[in-house]
Amino acid sequence: MTLPLIGILRGVTPEEAVAVGEAVLAAGITTLEVPLNSPEPLESIRRLTDALGERARVGAGTVLTPDQVREVHAAGGRLVVSPNCRPAVIEATRRLGMESWPGVVTPSEAFDALDAGASGLKLFPAVQVGLAGMQAVRAVLPAGTRLYAVGGIGEANFADWRAAGVDGAGLGGALYRPGQAPAQVAEQARALVAAWRAAGGEA
Repeated sequence: MTLPLIGILRGVTPEEAVAVGEAVLAAGITTLEVPLNSPEPLESIRRLTDALGERARVGAGTVLTPDQVREVHAAGGRLVVSPNCRPAVIEATRRLGMESWPGVVTPSEAFDALDAGASGLKLFPAVQVGLAGMQAVRAVLPAGTRLYAVGGIGEANFADWRAAGVDGAGLGGALYRPGQAPAQVAEQARALVAAWRAAGGEA
């Protein structure tokens, strides 16, 4: 079963992207995001897509404009993750057949994102919203809406967020920091996956 976890490789370089991506994939995290404020992010996405093929879903994060959406698509990306809710970005993403995960904090942003066709919602920054804030948003969302927490979520609080009703998580600095060797990333990825499963987050 595919784990509802997004591996965020912020700061990865094209030269190390495939080795780091393979390390994350081996731990069971099959969705990889290269933020566009990384060095040569489109080249990293291209290399990851070529190397991992159908074994992983690769895309970009920190996508802010429709032009960037088109560049990600041309590089082979299959998902677009944003820190904000911009309907034009969501609509451009969906027109190209990619998954759209915009960042939201408020119910207004959440419904604007869903109206524009978002595949799921990224609660960001989750640590700012908190568990009670997330539950208030979750309570008004349509049934079946996928809500992932990103920002300040990890091994120590997976169980709390999962119990409160979040569907998945985006993993940034706890998974990968620039310059870390693939072996270290692999160890961190395995620990995060084990913690997610222990928290009842298999599905």
